[in-house]
Amino acid sequence: MPQEDIPTLYDWLGGIEALNLLTTRFYEHVKRDSLLAPVFAHMGSDHPAHVAAFLAEVLGGPADYSAQHGGHPHMIQQHLNRHLDQEQRRQWVSLLLRTADELNMPEDPEFRSALVGYLEWGSRLAVINSQPGASVDANAPMPKWGWGEVKGPYTG
Repeated sequence: MPQEDIPTLYDWLGGIEALNLLTTRFYEHVKRDSLLAPVFAHMGSDHPAHVAAFLAEVLGGPADYSAQHGGHPHMIQQHLNRHLDQEQRRQWVSLLLRTADELNMPEDPEFRSALVGYLEWGSRLAVINSQPGASVDANAPMPKWGWGEVKGPYTG
């Protein structure tokens, strides 16, 4: 299949509508989760839409998050001094994947592998950036996740 015929992960999962549904339902579950609820206790009502826009951009959709919020540096800023731990990170990933299952998001192994890969990578960055002494690189590029590989400056 020619490269231009391969859908983005964003298109494969159903676009922004699917991501908004995912993040809205996910954060409803978070509010009832004893481990995660305290972390997001001060979350605004617009938080799910912000996360959906961020995921959309990372997964190959429009760059609305960068245009409206400042890209990856802004997301990193949101995690500074939050003191997240691995138990919270694992619960966040697990709950998001359970929510994806609940909403019947694509289950094919290629898509799920790519999604899990990003969630593991991104949530580990969140933990790192939440620790004392972490700082924001104002030039940090937005990660771009694809089918089985990350594209861009994070590839080493």
